[in-house]
Amino acid sequence: MSGCLYIHGVGLHHNYNCDHFSAPPATMLTPFQLCNLGLPSLILIVVTLASSYRYFFGCRRRRDLAGKNVPPGSFGFPVVGESWSFVRALRENKGSEWIQRRVAKHGPVFKTSLMGCPTVVITGRAGNKFVFSCGGEVLSMKQPPSVVRVTGSQNFVELTGMRYKIMKGALMSFLRPENLQDYIGRMDVLVKHLLLGETKGKNTILAVPFMRKLTFKVTCSLLFGLHHESTNEAFFEDFSKTFKGLWAFPLSLPGTTYHQALQARSRITECMLPVLQRRKEQLIEGTVTPKDDIISSLLTLRDENNEPFGEEAVVDTFVALLIAGHDTTATLLSLMVWKLARDSKIYNKVWEEQMGIVREREDETQGKLSWSEVQKMRYTWRVAQELMRMVPPVFGNFRKTLKDISFEGCDIPKGWQILWEASGTHMNKDIFEDPNNFDPSRFENLSKPIPPFAYIPFGAGHRKCIGNEFARIEALVTMHHLITNFEWSQLIPDESITYQPMPYPSKDLPIMLKPRKLSELCDLLKT
Repeated sequence: MSGCLYIHGVGLHHNYNCDHFSAPPATMLTPFQLCNLGLPSLILIVVTLASSYRYFFGCRRRRDLAGKNVPPGSFGFPVVGESWSFVRALRENKGSEWIQRRVAKHGPVFKTSLMGCPTVVITGRAGNKFVFSCGGEVLSMKQPPSVVRVTGSQNFVELTGMRYKIMKGALMSFLRPENLQDYIGRMDVLVKHLLLGETKGKNTILAVPFMRKLTFKVTCSLLFGLHHESTNEAFFEDFSKTFKGLWAFPLSLPGTTYHQALQARSRITECMLPVLQRRKEQLIEGTVTPKDDIISSLLTLRDENNEPFGEEAVVDTFVALLIAGHDTTATLLSLMVWKLARDSKIYNKVWEEQMGIVREREDETQGKLSWSEVQKMRYTWRVAQELMRMVPPVFGNFRKTLKDISFEGCDIPKGWQILWEASGTHMNKDIFEDPNNFDPSRFENLSKPIPPFAYIPFGAGHRKCIGNEFARIEALVTMHHLITNFEWSQLIPDESITYQPMPYPSKDLPIMLKPRKLSELCDLLKT
């Protein structure tokens, strides 16, 4: 376990150096007793926590940092560090400002404490190159302990060495571009069915939950072979709660976002176990094969010692992939709907490209999207690329140091976190001319090539997002059917963006839909 301080046996995680340490439980209090405590008692608890923090970690900090030139900065408050202010800044879409204030004060490399762990924030292209080029023996993808409690310690992101390579190979057999061609037909039918079914009889929808549900169902069906509607609905509700807890303050008390996320994670595991048992039976019966879906593949996968990975690794990887896979694409699609509603020029260009694809088909009524047609959606994807530059679906992510390392003359001790973030290069005027201007053409016919490690919406290096091509195809197929079937307008024109922890329109993006008439489409196809 991680080092914890306890009230009512619930961990307030502060994992200094992320090493193993256990503090003894404090006096057990029920939640009702905690709520009924007077101000003096609450002050006493706070003082006790702070004193315990200083006692358990103060000497250790002085010993571990002796003789080291750690980056400048502040660890913030005892126990909580700067997590509260960081999460609040993200929710207000001011995460970049939070970073830049500290860059202005301390430089492009600074220390803080986030999610219960001492953290070094590295910004800029040199920092990106350092983080993404380091091997697994130097930096691991291990997430903060509070995040791992949600995603699971055996998910493929947490794996290292040969186990990671074997699992990645199995996953990539479903996610390589050449293998994704087989999904186009099924994805086309499924997206159109979900889109028309969810919008039937409606003239307004909330675009954000709609996109989240659509991408969730597509991922469940195509990648995991989960087709049972009621099971997927139950999964969706719990995944929504789980996702919100990823970067929530890790206080597991009843009513907190983090506590709700952990409860939802437990229910997902309970639901998955009978699914795994049935899938094993189907594999024995021969009604499914390891090539049919990721769950079947992982259940038959063996490690370097010819041992099965185990049900825990399958469940944890299922959770991590669904969180990473459907929410990032839902974010991108929501932002595309948001942007096109606000910019008629961009909207019209996307519309013209998509109608051009329909117009070129020999069968104008029964044709389905093909792989070659998706590859023609160049401008639509440029819009997506520019959105991901200005509003990255993933603000940044953590690495963990496996040994003492140095960067830019600063020492980073073993066990500390490193946080990379995208805005430092995405909004850099020396890399992207006029970075505050929305210009999809900057990704086409580049006169000034984008340097490596400058554009990183999917990360970079050997740990680059393995699902980026699946996300591209899913986004393009969805936008094709949305814009060829509907016109839309934004009901809250000044709706802002907030990170939750990914960037979404803050009011769930209510839009008014206007179905396109078949007669109008036929006329357009003839022109």
